[in-house]
Amino acid sequence: MSKVRNNNVRQTGSLGKKIAVVVIGGTLLSQPVSSALSFEWNPLQIGTVAAATAEPSLKLLQQSYITAGAQRMDYLWKTTRSGKAAQANVHVIEVDLSNPYVNVNVMSGKNNTVGKLNTVMNMTKENGAVAGINADVFVTTTEGSPMGAQVTSGTLMTSPMQIKGMYAFAVTKDRKPVIDSYTFDGKVTSADGSSFVLAGLNQSAYMPEGGTSNYSHANTLYIYNSAWGGAERPKNSSATPTEALVVNGVVQQISDGKPLTGTIPADGYILRGHGTAAKYIMEHLQVGQAVTSDYSLVSQTSGQKVDPTSFEMLVGGHTILVNNGAAATFSRDITGVSGSSYVSRSAVGYSKDGTKVYLITSEDYGDSTGLNLKELQQVMVKLGVYKGINLDGGGSTTMIERPLGETSLRLAHSTQYDTTQRSISNSIGVFTTAPQGNLKGITVSGSNVLFIGQSTSFSIKGYDSYYNPYTVDGANATWSSSTAGIGAFNGNTFTATKAGSTKITVKSGAVTASYPVEVIGQDQIAELKLDTAAGLLSKGATVSIPVKITLKNGKTYKLSGDSLKWEFIGFTAATSGDTLTVGSVTSGTKTGYAIGRYDGFPTMIPFTQGGSEKTLETFESVGYAINPQVTPAATTTGSVKLVTDLPGQTSGKALSISYDFSAGTGTKAVYAQFNGSSGKSIDGSPISMTVDVYGDKSLNWLRAEFIDANGAVHLVDLAKQLDWSGLKSVKADLSAKGMAYPVKLKRIYVVTTPDGQDERAATGTVGIDNIKLQYAASATTPTARHIEMTIGKKAALSNGKSIAMEVAPFETSGTTYVPIRFVTDAMGATLKWDNKLNRVTVINGSKMLEMVIGKKEMNINGALFETEVAPIIKNGRTLIPIRLFSEKLGLKVTYDSKTKKIAID
Repeated sequence: MSKVRNNNVRQTGSLGKKIAVVVIGGTLLSQPVSSALSFEWNPLQIGTVAAATAEPSLKLLQQSYITAGAQRMDYLWKTTRSGKAAQANVHVIEVDLSNPYVNVNVMSGKNNTVGKLNTVMNMTKENGAVAGINADVFVTTTEGSPMGAQVTSGTLMTSPMQIKGMYAFAVTKDRKPVIDSYTFDGKVTSADGSSFVLAGLNQSAYMPEGGTSNYSHANTLYIYNSAWGGAERPKNSSATPTEALVVNGVVQQISDGKPLTGTIPADGYILRGHGTAAKYIMEHLQVGQAVTSDYSLVSQTSGQKVDPTSFEMLVGGHTILVNNGAAATFSRDITGVSGSSYVSRSAVGYSKDGTKVYLITSEDYGDSTGLNLKELQQVMVKLGVYKGINLDGGGSTTMIERPLGETSLRLAHSTQYDTTQRSISNSIGVFTTAPQGNLKGITVSGSNVLFIGQSTSFSIKGYDSYYNPYTVDGANATWSSSTAGIGAFNGNTFTATKAGSTKITVKSGAVTASYPVEVIGQDQIAELKLDTAAGLLSKGATVSIPVKITLKNGKTYKLSGDSLKWEFIGFTAATSGDTLTVGSVTSGTKTGYAIGRYDGFPTMIPFTQGGSEKTLETFESVGYAINPQVTPAATTTGSVKLVTDLPGQTSGKALSISYDFSAGTGTKAVYAQFNGSSGKSIDGSPISMTVDVYGDKSLNWLRAEFIDANGAVHLVDLAKQLDWSGLKSVKADLSAKGMAYPVKLKRIYVVTTPDGQDERAATGTVGIDNIKLQYAASATTPTARHIEMTIGKKAALSNGKSIAMEVAPFETSGTTYVPIRFVTDAMGATLKWDNKLNRVTVINGSKMLEMVIGKKEMNINGALFETEVAPIIKNGRTLIPIRLFSEKLGLKVTYDSKTKKIAID
């Protein structure tokens, strides 16, 4: 997003002033991958905002009080984009201004000043708020003062920039919400009666809109007071300042051509001028003489001056989104905030009767795809917003809350960087002044998604009649589960024993509370993936086996490897945590298999004799050219070279990729291209690649590009975000890319995309070193045989030898079924049959296929696929759809419709 940001203040209850401004005249389960925080909380209501049949729709999933007059709500937005279904999580803090105990205010950066960035969490903690979201856009290349005006507790902290179409949200002293566009009006009057226009208050340097090519601080006069926290007044202004210090309305000091030093006193301010403004200071201000500075905001709706002290709070935003309860025409170009892209979003608005304020965020993380501004408009209208504006979004989008019953704050949902919060200019805080009430209820804390075998401890917290924390003694609480057999309690610790849903109930004294818990079962799983492609079939060899489970709803979780039930074919082994250790190997075994199951859902690792690692490049002695390339060539610059001075570099040489993306728009990249246009050749069929990467914490994207034997291009992510500094070894999986070997590594490159581009560093340097390739010995596939069968006949041929089958192949509804036992025996594949579960498992080489009688689905190496037909039982024998079955195992099937003959090779 384009950035210019805000600041901080401290208080308990309601936000209090800290800045004096002189105005004269005026376990088994780790956290879910798609949601790495434990964002469980106690639902008080479930309902629907939009009818289930409406498209798009907004469904209320759950809600909970934060404090009296403020509720947190979670919604699911569903829509269609380019003919495909899409969804996004939407979060709302609804503040009831008719409740006398709750209010909203603006929180600023570090030390409650303008021009020092801070996270929303820190601002919320430091100011004693119970909730908060990010607010104004800001200029990231300067100190970071907000782009719009800011009023905190009736004090104007900064003036709006001269930027067209920018709107602000405010609450007046009589608790009425307002959305309007404001400009700044002010002047300085000297003792001799002459005056000069004030361009702004506590503002960073920027390029004003309106035809001027000068920076904001050229030939202008600005005022800075103790609310300014920037190191300079300001930096990147391209204008040498002349400054005058005024205390209690009297000029105390003048500095011609250089800034004054020292802290601005609480009862004073500095006038900062350049060019004609500097001339005014030198000609009309004198030490010891009086000077007055008057300023106000001007409403662009009414054209009237507005006294900042008439507001309790005011914070800038971006374009207007909703007006009179309907989507409004954007008041400015939305390109700078990636308005057409689907990213994390933030907004604020109010209801038609003016009693409700809505603080709104949406996520671009995990299975939540974010919103563009048009969708955000639709969401706001469905929420009941009468008038609303866009706040800063993308990586700045952050919501903080104090969960019901809790005394501490937490991140309410994932940011665009998972749990990492961006430091920003200012935020909107929610505050309570409610007194201590009587105990009203208790809440339950703990994971509400469990896996079989997982143990988790629950705790309780109390809340009073104002929904603020209330101390309760949980030592004597009693716990129970509503569904028998799902799991059992030992004190407050619950151990899940089988899949299903249950309701956890706790009783403490006369108060009870319930908490829904889901224990995941195999019917909810779409994929069970291990973090290794193959193992070494050798006694004592170890393999890392962390498990990632992807559910059919798109959510992903991590389990430890020993949470699966393991079966070993061809060897013995033991598991401990995420490590599998090979024991004895059965004599004559060339390929072994480890089959792991969660609640019956399988995945498999082949174990082979051999496996190796080869070094592709160390950059110590490079005998070929490594050339730089950039895109687009007109605006992007960069270089590649061998260096010895990367931070923390331990090797003699490494490859450095430097980039400058500061000019132009769109996708930009700098490439290190290997061996001219040919690429560096790679031997064999590696399953993975490791690279030592010296990160620059730029949040840019690092990728490798391979060209396979068919000329196809394959892009492999080394780091979706360069979110670290210094050396880090990264590993990329190559086995799942479907590359036709042999392949070549064509280039490694740093790239930035348009979405959220302003949130990533425009310049930087990344280092590459020690590129290594990992290989697994190929799983042994039985020697291919030629099989012939005929529809309706039990006689068959295997490599020309006649064999009698117990049941003949037959055809129905266009599908040909054959007896599985005959086919697997003829192929030399491993067949396992579970009579109790009607489940057939076939292993051939590096592939495992599993089907259940009557189910139209197939599991291949841990991934579930829907099929059009299902295996059946006929005359006591299992028959399978031959083409689907055989081709998934890498075999070729032909059928002669005249002779009714089936051939498999």
